[in-house]
Amino acid sequence: MITGIEIKNKSLNQQKKWQFLLAQAIRDPDVLIDYLELPTKKGLRIRQDNKKFKLLAPLSYVDKIQKGRWDDPLLRQILPLAEEEHHVEGYIADPVGDLDATLSQGVLQKYHGRALIITTGACAIHCRYCFRQAFPYLEHSAKQQWHQSLETIKQNSEITEVILSGGDPLVLSDERLFSLCHQLAAIPHVKTLRFHTRLPIVLPERIDADFLAQFKRLNVNKVVVVHANHPNEIDNQVGERLQQLVKAGGILLNQSVLLKGVNDQAETLAALSHRLFKYQTLPYYLHVLDKVKGAAHFDLNEKQALAIMATLRESLSGYLVPKLVREISGKRSKAAIV
Repeated sequence: MITGIEIKNKSLNQQKKWQFLLAQAIRDPDVLIDYLELPTKKGLRIRQDNKKFKLLAPLSYVDKIQKGRWDDPLLRQILPLAEEEHHVEGYIADPVGDLDATLSQGVLQKYHGRALIITTGACAIHCRYCFRQAFPYLEHSAKQQWHQSLETIKQNSEITEVILSGGDPLVLSDERLFSLCHQLAAIPHVKTLRFHTRLPIVLPERIDADFLAQFKRLNVNKVVVVHANHPNEIDNQVGERLQQLVKAGGILLNQSVLLKGVNDQAETLAALSHRLFKYQTLPYYLHVLDKVKGAAHFDLNEKQALAIMATLRESLSGYLVPKLVREISGKRSKAAIV
């Protein structure tokens, strides 16, 4: 994943607040451990090779982690452990077949009527289970080839929905992001723009007045799919920004990943669904782990996943129960697990 955020050469007075906060994100495991006052823990080893997929976590997120707790579910999502370096059979670099789904440089298409643009390789946080952590962004990112990406969409009239992904599209400046959005919205057959983003959850300051004003002006259906895995990720500030996106015309959905040691209890996922609904965001997908290399320690077996879902269906209204799904490389839709 590319970690060179586009703001790095801006002077402080040119940076917006969210950009400044992102530039101050923690990148060193030792700094994170000291900041969270984590005690020495025998047997726990931090990943030594921190070059390929570095720690990255903004303080907006880190401050939600309980100090002194190695088992905090938010910490577990961002702390690079030595377990990531273990070779486990079946866990590979491209578990969902992104490279095979390349329509043109920067554009992927797996499902009918939808195409995905790799807008950037940068994120605001590096989730240790990320299925694109080994994706060759320098070869496939559309950031410098948007003309080609737009032409690809224009020439495929069956594409009615465009997904902006990455990386995270909201890492882009408003100018770059909304330039792309308006050009896509001007294509007659594009009816919906879908933003896949973790920034409203991990860096809510990104959803500022300027962003909301430009988002509201987009003359197209707007779906924002955020990514929260645990109710502790959604405090009042996050909730307020989610509601502001709704007021600006967005339809908000959430997708989660089922992760051992993070949200592998039905009570946790039920609390997450209630927290999301409080802020006008509907649970959408609960993904079983994509078998990406280095993330095997997060995986649960299907029997455990089904047991959790059975409890959720018994305890929640139907609209609060996310769909349990698996993405299978080469398939034309998500595979429901029932």
